[in-house]
Amino acid sequence: MMQKIDDFLNLIDKYLGSSPWFVYLLLGTGIFFTLYLGFPQIRYFRHALKVVSGKFDKKGDKGDTSHFQALTTALSGTVGTGNIAGVALAIFLGGPAALFWMLVTALLGMTTKFVEVLLSHKYRETDENGLIAGGPMYYMKSRLNIKKSNGKTIKTGYFLGTIFAISTILSSFGTGSLPQINSISNSLFSTFGINHVLTGAVLAVLLGLVIIGGIKRIARVTSKLVPAMALIYFIGALAVLITNHQNIIPSIVSVFTDVFTGSAAVGGFLGAGIRYAINRGVNRGLFSNEAGQGSAPIAHAAARAHEPVSEGMVAILEPFIDTVIICMLTGLTILSSGVWKEKHPNQFQNADTEVLAGIYSDQDPQHQKALYQFLKDESESPLKTFTGMLTVINGKVQDSVTILNARSVAEEVTVTSSGNKLFTGSIPCKEGVLQLDNNELVLSGKSLVHSAPLTALAFTRSLFGDFGQYLVSIGLLLFAFSTAISWSYYGDRAVTYLWGSRYIQIYRLVYVIGFFLASFVDTTIVWTFSAITIALMTIPNLVGLLLLHREVKTTIKDYWEDFRQNFPSGK
Repeated sequence: MMQKIDDFLNLIDKYLGSSPWFVYLLLGTGIFFTLYLGFPQIRYFRHALKVVSGKFDKKGDKGDTSHFQALTTALSGTVGTGNIAGVALAIFLGGPAALFWMLVTALLGMTTKFVEVLLSHKYRETDENGLIAGGPMYYMKSRLNIKKSNGKTIKTGYFLGTIFAISTILSSFGTGSLPQINSISNSLFSTFGINHVLTGAVLAVLLGLVIIGGIKRIARVTSKLVPAMALIYFIGALAVLITNHQNIIPSIVSVFTDVFTGSAAVGGFLGAGIRYAINRGVNRGLFSNEAGQGSAPIAHAAARAHEPVSEGMVAILEPFIDTVIICMLTGLTILSSGVWKEKHPNQFQNADTEVLAGIYSDQDPQHQKALYQFLKDESESPLKTFTGMLTVINGKVQDSVTILNARSVAEEVTVTSSGNKLFTGSIPCKEGVLQLDNNELVLSGKSLVHSAPLTALAFTRSLFGDFGQYLVSIGLLLFAFSTAISWSYYGDRAVTYLWGSRYIQIYRLVYVIGFFLASFVDTTIVWTFSAITIALMTIPNLVGLLLLHREVKTTIKDYWEDFRQNFPSGK
């Protein structure tokens, strides 16, 4: 059943976030505004640092949070599993070249986020409780309606805003709730052996206690949590880089040399083409910094500022901190440690496992090429999936088959039943998929790993040894939990836009319940659902930004004229 759900979600994602046109739209928007506005991510960077420090604040500015609190709230929404699990997943799928495209996405995303925050802050409103409500849905509602020649107005802006708000609610689960607790519970289980359900229950209670206080409590928590978690993670990553210092330069070189060729097969890694590296790098880059997705502008809309451009300046810093610094730091630890291309003992997830008819080796160049082609496009591969009954004796598969797990040839595969007993019997397999829905069977062995466990392995190759994985678990716990906190706010602002503030508490309750349930749901399905919801938010937002490009430029021009009058020295 779970495999069927995953296949269905992958089919949807194939035409949305994983489609080439989505990459072109995202990067194209960033390129357009970067050129149209004259590289604001470079020209305004120094000014942005001064703005976030509060240097140009005015007494009586309207808003619920300071510039710094808005930045940390937005950062807590972006700095999460994308920085730990997402980077590892990008390298696992696309090789070192995927990191380059994550970096490109971030640099262009600095401009995109500047623009989306500017517009969202400009058209923010106040809800019936006196709190600020803002985000792309508000600028869409105000500015994207079509006026006909007969004087009538077609409410296209309200329609787009509604699509965005609904997508935001879905994405609050797909980005902020489900993958965050899923990664936390998997990491704590693999590192400390803590039960998934126990992790979900404890953190769900803590989450409820924080988000019930609204944006002001959220801002207070995140303004303390973000700096602390960044420091812990930085110490762990630095320890890996010091230990593997001889591999730093080769790792950096591999990121750039594979950009236009894709990554060749090495170790258990079967290779990745350039198109796949670009797609995965951009996709994971967006998941990490959310530039263009329209989520962070909801947090920035609450900032105290007398006009919108200054808050847009603050937003420029987000993708830089999130992706250029933290994601690249994670990527270099994984590459320099070498764990990304090695097979490690792990418990297989059924959604990551596939059975091929025949025996193949990733050490044979011909087999290696055929396996890569199978992973690239199964329909064009000469390799066939296995259908029939697998015979297992004392935990070992007796048939002439090859078991793929995590896009690699699995080794030393063992099948156990409940109580960790070696299994003897038969397992039905249909078109390469093990039919384990009604069994308590577990496959384990050696294969590539991905997501948070891969980063945890990299951190063990350091001065801290096995203790390094604990730093990842702690960092992931703080990163992901803070992301879940911020996304609850994004969701409740979308609920306010659609139905009013009276339904916020119902949303928060459902959000916390979903958070708990996702602690023991298949990781692969969670990530696929997340990719779909990201695309559903991003598309209407990017369309809106492009339609309002002239207004953006005019607003920036007015800002600088006003700034020169009030601060003639520029200080």
